[in-house]
Amino acid sequence: MKLLTAIGAGVFVTLATATICRASDTLNILCGVDEAWCAVMKKTYETKTGLAVKMPRMSTGEILDYVRAEKDTQTVDVWWGGTGVTHLQAAYEGLLEPYRPKQEADLLPWARNFFSLSGGTSVGLYAGALGFAYNGELLSTAGLPAPNCWKDLAKPIYRGHILSGNPHSSGTAFTTLVTLVQLLGEDEAFAYMRELGQNITEYTKAGAEPVKAAGRGEITIGISFMHDAVTQKEAGAPLVIVAPCEGTGYEIGAVSIVKGSRNLEAARRFVDFALSPEGQATGAAAGQNQVPSNAKAVLPPAAPDISMIKMVDYDFATFGSPEQRSRLLSRFDSEINPTN
Repeated sequence: MKLLTAIGAGVFVTLATATICRASDTLNILCGVDEAWCAVMKKTYETKTGLAVKMPRMSTGEILDYVRAEKDTQTVDVWWGGTGVTHLQAAYEGLLEPYRPKQEADLLPWARNFFSLSGGTSVGLYAGALGFAYNGELLSTAGLPAPNCWKDLAKPIYRGHILSGNPHSSGTAFTTLVTLVQLLGEDEAFAYMRELGQNITEYTKAGAEPVKAAGRGEITIGISFMHDAVTQKEAGAPLVIVAPCEGTGYEIGAVSIVKGSRNLEAARRFVDFALSPEGQATGAAAGQNQVPSNAKAVLPPAAPDISMIKMVDYDFATFGSPEQRSRLLSRFDSEINPTN
């Protein structure tokens, strides 16, 4: 199923045992959005309900590995946020619990389509386009031209000036990999990524870290979702945000109940809240700029207008499958070798 029309209108990480609580009166959530949003949602929901919430932040690929590892003795109730293709992989592996949220009728078409694609186990929470951002001050100091396209980033003049995420841990980076495959064709995409890899100083664990580092002046160019760059720019960072000229991919961030949840009713209530206008407003309150999935939610003023961005017709059904993920990551490891 292709969702673009609607939208236009690993390394396993072990958490300390104290991080995930097994008590039935505590809701255990793994958070795949920015740390600031995790904190605001936790505080808001605890205040609203009086329920204790454990909400550690992990990268999307790490959450998938964690949920997989605990499938027989699950301690997680909800997986909130992070790129939808990774939620789909969990759905295909039978790791998620079906639930039809109360807000389904209020959701935008792309969120409802995603829910159907997941077999009713995961629902679209927000959307955002992939891109990159450069620190204008660093770019000027280095005497570099402004990059406008994916192909520009592979030029030798940008060697040592780029950060990107590692697709094993980062849903953002896996989206980048899949975007390039769909945009260029697989063999040409890997040829491009080999060239691009010569310019990347580090493959970060978290997908938003490249633009955060660019905002701090630690690197010139960061590849991330555009809304993450907007958040840095709104905070005063001298960033210029680019929608690549060739076109780009996008994410549908999702929320899912984990199969084997020990607090199933509480997990359902949290999903309903997360999809409500009040729950989605916690993103803007935390300085986030994704497009919310509830049609009644208020769009953050600085959110990128994704309807104006040239985007690939992202094939969630194909690239959300565990087989495709495993195959592409294996090829990435063998040809790109993201160990720096």
